[in-house]
Amino acid sequence: MKMSIATTPFGRRPMTLGHLATQLAASEIDEEARASKWQVFRDIREAKEALGATDRALAILNALLSFHRAEELTAEASLIVFPSNEQLSRRANGMPQSTLRRHLANLVTTGLVIRRDSPNGKRFARKGQGGAIDQAYGFDLSPILARAEEFKALAAAVQEERKALRLAKERLTICRRDVVKMIEAGINEGVPGNWQGFLGRYEAIVARLPRTAARPTIEAICNELEDLWIDVHQTLESFINSQNPNANESHSERHKHNSNPNVSSTDESEHGLEEIDEASGVGAKTDNVRALPSRDLPLGMVVDACPELLTLARDGQIRTWRDFVAAAEQARPFMGISPSAWQEAVEVMGPEKAAVTVAAILQRSDRIASRGGYLRNLTERARDEKFSVWPMIMALLREKLDAQAKAVGSNRKAGADPAEGDRGSTVEISAALRKNMKKKGWER
Repeated sequence: MKMSIATTPFGRRPMTLGHLATQLAASEIDEEARASKWQVFRDIREAKEALGATDRALAILNALLSFHRAEELTAEASLIVFPSNEQLSRRANGMPQSTLRRHLANLVTTGLVIRRDSPNGKRFARKGQGGAIDQAYGFDLSPILARAEEFKALAAAVQEERKALRLAKERLTICRRDVVKMIEAGINEGVPGNWQGFLGRYEAIVARLPRTAARPTIEAICNELEDLWIDVHQTLESFINSQNPNANESHSERHKHNSNPNVSSTDESEHGLEEIDEASGVGAKTDNVRALPSRDLPLGMVVDACPELLTLARDGQIRTWRDFVAAAEQARPFMGISPSAWQEAVEVMGPEKAAVTVAAILQRSDRIASRGGYLRNLTERARDEKFSVWPMIMALLREKLDAQAKAVGSNRKAGADPAEGDRGSTVEISAALRKNMKKKGWER
């Protein structure tokens, strides 16, 4: 069977050396070559950017391949398809013919198909004896078969590049997260170091990162961030190694929690008022915490004693201990309590008692200079079984009862109805608890 050997396009379309090179490559197909047309199409689609093919051009190529009846492309069979523009438009989901012609030119330019134009530019085929095609004019799919291995290699390279880009982005994300959080830990924990300098370096590095970056750019940024990571990590590691694990409590508090150089541990102790010691249960009268009630505090009593926490609760309500703990976690950063201080309190006391302690500190925050240092102090006392949350809550309730009693007394002197003075009270305690508070000296 003798096929058409037309090499130049019809009409005003110019002939280029690229077109001729594509035809020469297609003419050198091995006689035994064969390839699945849809597998080659998937490879072409994967490597479309490297080939310079457009999305719509691939939609047209998909339609052209559908006009080739066999599943495989072989050198023995005719690889010229000759659909009209109207037929192509229908199989390309109704693409306008002006758009169709433009993207057909893209397929020819990228060397994916070859034009085999008839003398008048029409696409058709002549059949010989027996119905076999003797001569055809249209689009030659030979380049797809001739370059099947090239497309496969290109698709594999594109997949590797995509994987490398994804890994580089993951590496960048981890580097940025580690550096930022280690700098925050150093600042929050009061570790000596040039943290502003580290933060400036980080911002300068990240500022050079474009919105859409190529893999080499991302890897260069990652290398600089990893150098910064090493410097920050070494600063934290050196501080940890320099700490004496046998140091006394005041030494540990001075290094870990006093991030403000203008406030000494002596200043903090001077701000520790008598009421605070009484509320924390560390005074002489409540030194034996084993004599305190062993049962858990009722949630309602704790909320009545610490109403300030309600301002940070979701919807302004606390219905369960889970809500209470969540509200305490919300209050922690506003109080200047570091994550490590909170975590240590949770590990030693449990989440509920740690939350009660934070709520009580929040309630008396105006009388506590360093809330984070005070929480750590109470945590250490709880570790030694010298601290209980009961005295804190009882002292806060006593203060509230005293304030209400004074308000009622003032109303009586002013001639107000005593019932009106008690109507706003939210603290309800049993007679047995009131008797116990009097016995312990918690209620006057």
